[in-house]
Amino acid sequence: MRRWLARRAENVAAGMLAVMFAAFIVQIVFRYFFNLPVGWTSELTVVMWLWLVLWGSAFVLREKEEIRFDLIYGAVGRRARIAMAVVFSVAIIALYGASLPGSYADVTFMKVESSSYLKVRLDWLYSIYLLFLVAIIARYLWLLWQLARGRDPD
Repeated sequence: MRRWLARRAENVAAGMLAVMFAAFIVQIVFRYFFNLPVGWTSELTVVMWLWLVLWGSAFVLREKEEIRFDLIYGAVGRRARIAMAVVFSVAIIALYGASLPGSYADVTFMKVESSSYLKVRLDWLYSIYLLFLVAIIARYLWLLWQLARGRDPD
C-alpha cells in the first residue's frame, strides 16, 4: 500500500509538471504567434510550481534524497549519526509544529482574496503549505520513532 501511494504521489507531481509545461507553451504561442499576451498562463505556471515543490517535498522525496551538508555527518559513526538525526528530527518537529497554528491562521485568512486571473481563492492556492507542514511533521515523527528503535538514519 505504501509503495502504491508513493507512486500516486509521483503521478500527481508529474501531472503538475505537465500542466505547468502546457501553460508555458500556451503562453509562448499566444504571446509570440498571436501577439496576445495572456496572464492566466503565467499565474497557472507559478501556482503549479509552488504546488509541485511543496507536494514533492512532502510526498515524493525520500529521506535519503534530501539535500544536506554531510561533511561531518558522513565522517562520524553510526551512533553519532543517529544522535544527530534525533536532534534534527526534534528540531524540525518543534519548529514546524510551532509554526502550524500561525500558518493555519494566515492561510485561512486568505479566503477573502482570490488570484488575479484564475479567480481561485488564495486559501485554496496556499493550502498546500499546510499539507506540507503536516506531512513533514508526520515524516519526522516516523523517523524519530525509527531512530528510537535503533535504526540507522541512512
